[in-house]
Amino acid sequence: MFEFDQYLGFLAFLVILTMGFWLMIFLVAIVPYWIGGSVTEMLKEMREKRKKEKELKA
Repeated sequence: MFEFDQYLGFLAFLVILTMGFWLMIFLVAIVPYWIGGSVTEMLKEMREKRKKEKELKA
């Protein structure tokens, strides 16, 4: 059915396809969650900084 080089090529194709699939899942699911959490933390820090500045002025 397959010769040895065709078999190796097919395995390489499957490995590359699988890596691409998991990279796509990572980029679509985890990266936006990570960026959203970072932005949320940054906004919290900015609010706390403003609150402290208002307390010092008052």
